[in-house]
Amino acid sequence: MIFLILTYLIVGAIVGLLAGLLGVGGGLVIVPMLVFCFTWQRFPDESLMHLAIGTSAASIVFTSVSSFWAHHKHGAVNWKVVLRINLGIFAGTMLGTFLASQMTTLALKGFFAVFVCFVALQMLLDRKPRPARETPGWWGMSAFGAGVGVISSLAGIGGGIMSVPFLLWCNQPMHRAIGTSAAIGFPIAVFTSLGYILYGLRADALPPFALGYIYLPALACIVSASVLTAPLGADLAHRLPVRKLKHAFAVLLIVVGVRLLMNVLQ
Repeated sequence: MIFLILTYLIVGAIVGLLAGLLGVGGGLVIVPMLVFCFTWQRFPDESLMHLAIGTSAASIVFTSVSSFWAHHKHGAVNWKVVLRINLGIFAGTMLGTFLASQMTTLALKGFFAVFVCFVALQMLLDRKPRPARETPGWWGMSAFGAGVGVISSLAGIGGGIMSVPFLLWCNQPMHRAIGTSAAIGFPIAVFTSLGYILYGLRADALPPFALGYIYLPALACIVSASVLTAPLGADLAHRLPVRKLKHAFAVLLIVVGVRLLMNVLQ
């Protein structure tokens, strides 16, 4: 048990460091690492990927609070956008978690693998959309929120990879796009976690100490360690060549995505 706790603490430390250093969403790191850990622990195969994604989403609930609050103190959160998008996020995450509950581990793993490769390519290309329009109203933001909610809940992420480019396209300054995206990540994580808890409570193949599809020991360790190492990563971001490190991380993500995909196709 002590070895497992240390393993999860290391996962959390790595997640926090990368989040602070590169600004990448924790889910991209947490999910593959948890898949490895849960496989090693011989968790039931039919719920393994669901547990990894649900636990990842639950960890983002805690880490996103400090992130969006820091941006809020600098006036970098557009709360009007956050309020408008919440209804769509709720609908999208509930739909996404329902779909996930109906999918097999292989299907979820395949979706995540393709998504990781897509994100990695976006990081390598580093293309930023040109401002082309204004922020849409309630219906437009709700529709976008629903789409982000579905994809985020199927991948266990906070949605920043989609919301930041969208907000930049809607004429939001970069600092405001990032801050608003951080605030949007909180309801995504909360609703996704609730969905994985509710649908997971009906599942038969769950390990001890699981609350639905959230594995509590891993969650506690990841959150504890990532909170400590995120400031260190942020400090290193001002000293290291972040652009080159981001490209190296993107290559690593492609390797992870391809390996997961090969595992699915075997």
